[in-house]
Amino acid sequence: MQIWEPHALGETTVVRAGEVEVAIAGTEAVTVTPVAPDVWLIDAPEGTAAQWKLPCVNAAAFWTPGSGTRWIPPIWSSPTAAGLVSGAPVVSLVGTAGANLCTVALASVTGSFTGGVIEETGEFVFTVQGEGLRIRLDLSDRQFSAALSEVAGWWQEGRDLPPTPRQARLPVYSTWYSMHQEVSRESVELQARLAKELGCATMIVDDGWQTADRSRGYAFCGDWEPNIPDIRQHIQRVQSDGMAYLLWYALPFVGKHNAAFERFAGKFLRYLDHMDAAVLDPRHPEVRAFLVDKLARAVEEWGADGLKIDFVDRFGTDEGVAELLDELDVRLRAAKPDVLVEHRQPYTSPGLWPYANMVRAVDCPLSPQENRQRTIDLRLTAGPQAVHSDMILWHPDEPAEQVAVHLINVLFSVPQISVDLAAQRPDQLAAIRFWLGVFRRHLATLQLGVLEPHGVEHGYPLVRAYSEESEVVARYAALPVDVPETAELLVANAAPDTRVVLYGRGVATAEVRDCGGRLVSESELRFTSGASVVEVPVGGLLTVRRD
Repeated sequence: MQIWEPHALGETTVVRAGEVEVAIAGTEAVTVTPVAPDVWLIDAPEGTAAQWKLPCVNAAAFWTPGSGTRWIPPIWSSPTAAGLVSGAPVVSLVGTAGANLCTVALASVTGSFTGGVIEETGEFVFTVQGEGLRIRLDLSDRQFSAALSEVAGWWQEGRDLPPTPRQARLPVYSTWYSMHQEVSRESVELQARLAKELGCATMIVDDGWQTADRSRGYAFCGDWEPNIPDIRQHIQRVQSDGMAYLLWYALPFVGKHNAAFERFAGKFLRYLDHMDAAVLDPRHPEVRAFLVDKLARAVEEWGADGLKIDFVDRFGTDEGVAELLDELDVRLRAAKPDVLVEHRQPYTSPGLWPYANMVRAVDCPLSPQENRQRTIDLRLTAGPQAVHSDMILWHPDEPAEQVAVHLINVLFSVPQISVDLAAQRPDQLAAIRFWLGVFRRHLATLQLGVLEPHGVEHGYPLVRAYSEESEVVARYAALPVDVPETAELLVANAAPDTRVVLYGRGVATAEVRDCGGRLVSESELRFTSGASVVEVPVGGLLTVRRD
């Protein structure tokens, strides 16, 4: 096999997966096992790198778990790295109409992928590096989302993972964007009551509960002593209103104004000047014991339902992190078996699945399209975890229709609301209440059904999910929608174009509601010419039913 010279692997063993030749460096002991049509497992226990190429025909995008641009990179692009605290070991070359061209994943959580076009030939080269290679190579032409879903299933095989509580999939109120560090007992309890009335089931109290400082930064993180008086009673009051309660922790940080800063001097990985905090070194048993005691206290002593664990990626090393999270998990589950734990991008490795049942899109305030892309990307390989949106906020003058658009953009995840609910207009509250109701009523389809995002190269302008009971389509651009012949169809319109074109057969009924749930129209659809057009307001919902 001719290897493009700048990426030569040296002496290799060449094996074949279908029409593709794969060069493996570092070993002659390689086995190739077909596991499904056009899907192979390549085992090279002593292998250090693998490389292959294929014609870059009908290619549209290069998908990676870190979101961002979907361009098809040139061969000289930087590798995509995966490790326990950052990323996931999978990439996918996607063709037109979302067809899979090549999806490759590693069994190990650590490795790197380089994918790129050879400009001289128009071929696409994959280079995978790691220690002890076990590669899943999918060259089937089904939807790339199905290929990625099977990768997530492969990562789950043979693992006894804790079940994800239903609570992890219910709408959330977060204090971060609405309060930042201006957290008080009164403000939290007020927002919790209002959020519960609108359809939220969980309260996440973010930065500010542990300090009276309001200057942002992390100088006062690390001792984790509550600034909220009588915190146990405060948590119980929120829970008595029917809300689960989570507390935020910046796990690696110890700020310069904390007693722990002096205590652990010499046991830092680095000091972050711009954050006024050091990163603790989890390789030290005494550091792990300190952190476990501090975080477990919220559940064991104060009665919290779980933790929002932030900045795991800032450790910047995998060493000691699994031990730390495992020791914490043992303590938390001993106190509360169905404990809720949130992680976020970019620490989305399947190696962390035992330690978190919620995973959130990274911060993207007031960016609904980014929130959409990130939550869909997470859904594709999150396995058993409940995928959460970044906290949703909007300007006080935002029209109710746009409030609904924010929510529709994260329709296939768990929405986290973060605005002052006491300051919302009645029409804004109606939009929140209506759409949170949709999230809850159709949870089985939206979060647990088959997910088919369309237009990966365009940021997913149309997304479909379906189950036995219903099908839901979210429309973010002026694209037509196919009407199934059996299931109930819901079409959420986040596009500025209100003319929803439907393709189907036979007869159906159409019900249209506006962004606040008010009935706008009811009509009969006859697909005699193959297509029908229904006016659906921005932020509105179309429901199509068969008799």
